[in-house]
Amino acid sequence: MSQHFTAFDGQSHLATGPLAEVALAVKHATAAAAQSAIIIFDDATGRPIDLDLRGSDAEIVARLPQPAAAAETDPAAPRGRGRPKLGVVAREVTLLPRHWDWLAAQPGGASVALRKLVDEARRNNGERDRQRLARDAAYHFMSTMAGNLPGFEDAARALFAADRSRFAACIAGWPQDIRDHIVKLASVAFPSEAATASLQENVSDQES
Repeated sequence: MSQHFTAFDGQSHLATGPLAEVALAVKHATAAAAQSAIIIFDDATGRPIDLDLRGSDAEIVARLPQPAAAAETDPAAPRGRGRPKLGVVAREVTLLPRHWDWLAAQPGGASVALRKLVDEARRNNGERDRQRLARDAAYHFMSTMAGNLPGFEDAARALFAADRSRFAACIAGWPQDIRDHIVKLASVAFPSEAATASLQENVSDQES
């Protein structure tokens, strides 16, 4: 899945897209207006990020953090006998003795059992996880860009209570670019409301 970022210059939307595109847009905007107060947000989390925008465009892009690979492999590393690891990454897991005993008794051993448990949890909780991540991203962005705006506390309570109508009413009077980006981030934060348009329509109704 591609990762997108958004930059705001004050209360105005500046750019949205891959990190390299947004970083260069911010660099050029800053060069054109030295007093700009530009913040770059990670759309996946709603949190601001810091970038080193000194130097040429090529130097800036070269310094950007790279997204973590789904499977990190070293093609030059010698291969052992047996099946390939297929992107398996070894990390520490802390469990109680009874957990290790149960895992050791499962077919395939602890690693296979843990993978099956994680896959099952992802299947069963996928929608709730998407709602939670969308809610948290919208809240983090709101805290930075709208924390001092009227109705912020009520909007935050409505967001965490999944009260779509109340949330739309609370943010309806906020600056349009800020409000529109919140709607985008919160598009799947509310149960039974899969489309961004549903929340956007509620906000528009509150304005009229």
